[in-house]
Amino acid sequence: MDVKQLFDLTGKVAVVTGGAGGIGEIYAQALCDVGASVVIADINLQAAQRTADDLRGRGFHALAVHLDVTSAESAAQMASATIDAFGGIDILINNAAIMTDLPPYGLSNMPVADWDRVLNVNLRGPLLCTQAVIASMTERGGGRIVNGLSAGAFMPGGIYGVSKYALHGLTCNLATELGHRGINVNGIAPGLVDNDSAYVSLPKDSPVRDFLGAQIPGKTQGPPADLVGTMLLLCSPAGEWINGQTISVDGGWIMRL
Repeated sequence: MDVKQLFDLTGKVAVVTGGAGGIGEIYAQALCDVGASVVIADINLQAAQRTADDLRGRGFHALAVHLDVTSAESAAQMASATIDAFGGIDILINNAAIMTDLPPYGLSNMPVADWDRVLNVNLRGPLLCTQAVIASMTERGGGRIVNGLSAGAFMPGGIYGVSKYALHGLTCNLATELGHRGINVNGIAPGLVDNDSAYVSLPKDSPVRDFLGAQIPGKTQGPPADLVGTMLLLCSPAGEWINGQTISVDGGWIMRL
């Protein structure tokens, strides 16, 4: 294969959940840059439309779709709208998640309604969106699914960490089930990300952030753009042999031996 083709996604169709802002928006822009048509699927349709309009204004193929990841019906409508617009689905980035509006409780005293709210978005959501795109990916000969995890999945991290560790388990199981269809399922677990969402849960000037950074042997933190290379690897021909993996992008914070 020509090296120039390793990361070329010309003709591919990608859905980015939670794509209206933050990491999702950065992913959407990068996918467009390497040739994909991109669907910005977000519960905030107005914000999704702004992002899609910006991408179309720069000559890319982009569509905004309303998506409530907790609803199987909404996920099915997202898939149908994508297929109607672009002919099919090749890539799904399960990026939508609750990160900033987390319950102010420990697990031992957390109301079950708060537990359900986080798990419904962070775990049920990726499952429903995956189920919605499998048929189209299969018809097109395969596809790529990338789940957004967190370094917090691999340490005691409260309800957020639990939801992301469960998503790691879902990633492995889906990879096992779907690999024979040519659908690779992987995850990305970022470390300390420099963006507004991360600063809500862990402020930029927080001594806790400094303490955590001191434990990281390599680069301690970075912007969402630092995740793009891994995302494109998992979505492109370069990552054809990678399946069922969660790749940590965190400067060596989490090391699984």
